[in-house]
Amino acid sequence: MKRMKAVLLTLVTVSLGACATTEFKSVWKDPSVQHLEFQGKRVATFVVTKDVARRRAAEDALANELQKRGVRAAPGYQLIPDENLTNKEAIRQRLEAMGIEGAVVMRIVDRRQEVSYVPPSGPYYGSFYGYWDYGWAATASPGYMRSDTIVSVETLVYSVPQDKLLWGGVSETTDPGKLDKFVREVVDATAKEMKKAGLISGQ
Repeated sequence: MKRMKAVLLTLVTVSLGACATTEFKSVWKDPSVQHLEFQGKRVATFVVTKDVARRRAAEDALANELQKRGVRAAPGYQLIPDENLTNKEAIRQRLEAMGIEGAVVMRIVDRRQEVSYVPPSGPYYGSFYGYWDYGWAATASPGYMRSDTIVSVETLVYSVPQDKLLWGGVSETTDPGKLDKFVREVVDATAKEMKKAGLISGQ
């Protein structure tokens, strides 16, 4: 029975460790900006990557998340032809002609593996003698090594008419899953940080 409990505990711990979690490590906002409200305004979403398929899928996901918050968001690939992606003057002219007021840009800046040791846990660790019995009994089901994928994403919010950075931050996501879920987590975390900074209201 004790061994079965240890196995179940290990499985639960592994499953929890596999869930993606996103948190911001650093944020910045323009001190002159007291409130930012893009609701009802046209905003372009951009994801910087040379992988065309992933860029389009991520820009779609990012635009969808902003649309849920009342923003008239459009994925960048629908606004800017691929051949103009590196021509900033062509991009400037197209965005101005279409009345785009804001741009949200995401870029993966780091991806790394972190290996950690997860020790066996239980109520026996508080006492030396309690642990002594448990430790010998648990040698058949010891702790384990866990490898996590950490992805760092830079998210920037610009005013297009002013050509000015309004807000920026770097987040870390542990073990990201599917692309749309990954983008949703980053957008949710971004919205919370911006709300915390008093830049947006709502969610």
